[in-house]
Amino acid sequence: MPSPSRRSLLAAATATAVLPVAHAAAQTAAWPRRPVRLLVPYAPGGGTDVFARTLAEGLRPILGQPVLVENRAGANGLVGSEVVARGEADGHLFLVDTGSHVMNAYVMPNMPFQPLRDFAPVALLSRFPMLLAVGAAQPWRNVAELLAAARAAPRSIGFGTSDAAISYAGNLFTRLAGVEMVEVAYRGAAPMLNDLIAGHLPTSWNSTVAALPHLQGGRIRALGVTTAARTSLLPEVPTLAEAGVPGYEFAGWYGMVAPAALPPAIAVAMHAAIAEALRDAGIRERLSRIGADLGALGPAEFATFLREDDARWAQAARDGLIVRAQ
Repeated sequence: MPSPSRRSLLAAATATAVLPVAHAAAQTAAWPRRPVRLLVPYAPGGGTDVFARTLAEGLRPILGQPVLVENRAGANGLVGSEVVARGEADGHLFLVDTGSHVMNAYVMPNMPFQPLRDFAPVALLSRFPMLLAVGAAQPWRNVAELLAAARAAPRSIGFGTSDAAISYAGNLFTRLAGVEMVEVAYRGAAPMLNDLIAGHLPTSWNSTVAALPHLQGGRIRALGVTTAARTSLLPEVPTLAEAGVPGYEFAGWYGMVAPAALPPAIAVAMHAAIAEALRDAGIRERLSRIGADLGALGPAEFATFLREDDARWAQAARDGLIVRAQ
């Protein structure tokens, strides 16, 4: 028999979503029937991976089934995303992704799917600031010193990125600051941060989720955050606009989607489970501690958010702020 929490989730789903056929309704009533898979399209250890694993821990007792996190890195998130786009839409396979999920349509050639058409929105999980970081051994103590070095020797300083949204953060910085730096693309945040710490990479752009443990350990140093206001996690770190790049503002996000044919009631029920998990004080504290600004929008609200994000990236492409890869 379902636990009381699962019964309440399914009741809420039934009240707010009408399924087209009796078979789908019966399928929803039994959900979940087996382990639920959360697929992360990036390497283990990055911000998306950390967020997904913490969320999975909170979902397990609510759903009454194992919640497994799988990593399928490659092609800026396309490899793992395609697995979900082509997967069975029965509520046992979900994708946890970043803003790159939408942006990829404007930067990646030969897309194997369409981000809005081929996925069902489930929940916007979090917004978060990104940050510009340098290895602890690097000489630059602030953005002004980094910019001076970049202007003195154009294209001599590299910056690491690990997905399309983080790439945009770095390229927006060089555009607004008027400097020439070299982008170094990685398959995930963890290998990028390893190279930053080891001194093989001078600078990188990171989510606070991935970078915070290394900042706290003194292995890297933050020069600025991308959001309009400072983050309470790093109140001493200025915004990039404050640090000498006027007009700079950008925030990342984490969201959950599923194969497009997911029954609407399962999407509603999963959102309800996520909202319950994020109300747990321990889960909230752990995610807030790594920079996540929590607030799970439901399927309909997230669908609107994704359409607005798509329009934003389309405009950025027209403005030349993002360029399709060759």
